[in-house]
Amino acid sequence: MAKIKPVAAKPKAGAMYDVMAAALDQQMNQFVAGSIIKGTISGIKGNEVLVDIGYKSEGMVPSNEFEDVTQAKVGDVIDVLLVELESENGMVILSKSRADDKLRWDAVLSKYTEGGVVTGTIRSKVRGGLIVSVDGVDAFLPGSQVDVTPVHDPDPYLGQSFEFKVIKISNERRNIIVSRRELIEERMADKRRELLGTIEKGQRRHGRVKNITDFGAFVDLDGLDGLLHITDMSWGRIKHPSEMLKVGQELDVMILDVDMDRERVSLGLKQATPNPWDNIEGSFPVGSRLRGKVVNLVPYGAFVEIEPGIEGLVHVSEFSWTKRVARASDVLNVGDEVDVVVLSIDAANQKIALGIRQTEANPWDTVQDRYPVGSRVTGKVRNFTTYGAFVELEEGIDGMIHVSDMSWTRKINHPSEVLQKSQQVEAVVLEVNPNDQRISLGLKQASDDPWNTITSRYGIGQIVKGKVSKIASFGAFVELEDGVDGLVHISQISDQHVEKVKDALKVGQEVEARIVKIDRDERRIGLSIKAVTMNESQVAELARDLNVTDLKPGENLVGLAAAFDDAFAQSEEWRPGGE
Repeated sequence: MAKIKPVAAKPKAGAMYDVMAAALDQQMNQFVAGSIIKGTISGIKGNEVLVDIGYKSEGMVPSNEFEDVTQAKVGDVIDVLLVELESENGMVILSKSRADDKLRWDAVLSKYTEGGVVTGTIRSKVRGGLIVSVDGVDAFLPGSQVDVTPVHDPDPYLGQSFEFKVIKISNERRNIIVSRRELIEERMADKRRELLGTIEKGQRRHGRVKNITDFGAFVDLDGLDGLLHITDMSWGRIKHPSEMLKVGQELDVMILDVDMDRERVSLGLKQATPNPWDNIEGSFPVGSRLRGKVVNLVPYGAFVEIEPGIEGLVHVSEFSWTKRVARASDVLNVGDEVDVVVLSIDAANQKIALGIRQTEANPWDTVQDRYPVGSRVTGKVRNFTTYGAFVELEEGIDGMIHVSDMSWTRKINHPSEVLQKSQQVEAVVLEVNPNDQRISLGLKQASDDPWNTITSRYGIGQIVKGKVSKIASFGAFVELEDGVDGLVHISQISDQHVEKVKDALKVGQEVEARIVKIDRDERRIGLSIKAVTMNESQVAELARDLNVTDLKPGENLVGLAAAFDDAFAQSEEWRPGGE
């Protein structure tokens, strides 16, 4: 018996209408302005692309919203944004570019958060910074956040791809702000902490000079900056780090100190090479002669570099055997090359005493051979002191004439009374002392002592002429020939009583007097002006008045002289050639 298939019950007309109405409502509810809908390209006409979104009429998308409209084909399914359901012309207005933007923005929001890391390409410059494309969405990179160092020219960054840190995301404004600087600094900090965990004092590390200052250089140790101070660059003297280093230079340095708390590292360059002071006494024994370069001048001397890292001091007293050097700069300049001799070494304090004069023979060692005692010399008066005059015998060698050795006949109070500066004089060497570098000269010794022949030229009772050279309270000195002075006591000036010598005589006045005393040993000549006109009897009478008795004929004047010897003794200056 054949089976009979059941027949499906047909829906009632009312139920079918409800289903269709519900489906239509659902379809119509998706057509909301601003929503993204999938549509199918139904045609391309000129600058318009027709898209079927399932609405009662097709929508239109401008062709310029396609990257390449020639690649679009009828039947392609695309995402579009419903701009307007029905325009004035009854058209559905769609936008492909706005749909793409929203989809990209939504993708970025779902993929990235503030504080995260994104990869982007710097696309263009704008006021205050740069535009970075991140997965097709434009992000703003402030100019201060491009790099860890200020960027004055952003052009080299254009078109470059980097990683950035997301600083802020504004969904309402669809705005993203990114920073490359913060990301670099964070990574550098991480790397610093990692390096600090492995770095140790005494290690040698390779680095690159990052920056140079007046006091040193900062060296990048692959993410960790260390300070190389100028004093740790060389065992020698340098004025500025740029003399040894330049930015970008690679070098090996030694770790001198690590401050974990402050994340600071002190570096040394000279410590990577042997200290030249370690074997200084063997390298430069005392007495060795060297050639060096003047590297610094100070008032008290000059520092001379005898090899890199080794300097010695030449004190001003070691510049010359004969010249007195007040300042090193009067003789040398920085950069001069000079010959020196090692005088002493203090290795513990890294000091070397050098001498320049020791490279030449000391002229004082042979001065006795050139200027023996008793020899006559000629020189130029160079300078005066209160006690004498210095005479230059040769360059750097002076002799001194004391005031007591300037005249046989006069007491000299100052050398200017006899000599003038730059005057050529002839003198006799009296004493030579090489150890004290002194030569004593005599000016008067270069001529005969007039007192040796005084008795052959003058006699008791002789009438002489002369000029008054000096006036004292007790009398007047009268200069005779050869500079010999005689004394006229105040009592022997006139027959009349003289109260004051200056009332009767004047300096420079010519007078005539009679010699009444000659004492060669004491270098004295006694004169009497009033005795010039006296005869023998008057002289005898004068002698009697002075209590001189028992005179023999012809001895009147001698007795007269003896009578006023006491008057002559009143003056300590009555020793014209005395000390």
